[in-house]
Amino acid sequence: MSSQDTSRRRLLGLGAAGLAGLLCPARGWAASPVPRVLAFRNLHTGEFVRATYWAAGAYLREGLGQIDRVLRDHRTNLVHRIDRRLLGVLDLVQARLDTAEPFEVISGYRSPATNAMLVETTSGVAAGSLHVVGMAIDIRVPGRPLGVVRDTATALRAGGVGYYPDSNFVHLDVGRVRYW
Repeated sequence: MSSQDTSRRRLLGLGAAGLAGLLCPARGWAASPVPRVLAFRNLHTGEFVRATYWAAGAYLREGLGQIDRVLRDHRTNLVHRIDRRLLGVLDLVQARLDTAEPFEVISGYRSPATNAMLVETTSGVAAGSLHVVGMAIDIRVPGRPLGVVRDTATALRAGGVGYYPDSNFVHLDVGRVRYW
């Protein structure tokens, strides 16, 4: 089966499971036999991971650990649990973009100390950022225009979507639905 066929099957399976799977992944995803795989390239550390984090109706500890590690705060090297709903959103974005390209990560988890430093030195960083609790990520997708990534995420209505064309990334989070 080609990767395009696999992507289409996954997209159909995700559509059948619906966004309810984001709220209760064990129930929504159990109907789909397709394992969940995400790939990330951390632009600050150069690290790459392609990890299966869900299969046969359950989260996989090893894959989740690999994802948590690559999305760690690169300034402090602290690893934090990434919200599993965020992984579901990323899986849906990847499927709707019909790509297996890794997400290029600008920022995943941020420690409170890192976030406080960024609030002081960088405009547009929220003091109460969802990055601090592992509920947000700043990304881009190779081969996909930034506006298409934003529009794809916005259509999900699964959380916040911030568009930063001057900095070349899209912010996704699993907080309340809002756009900027």
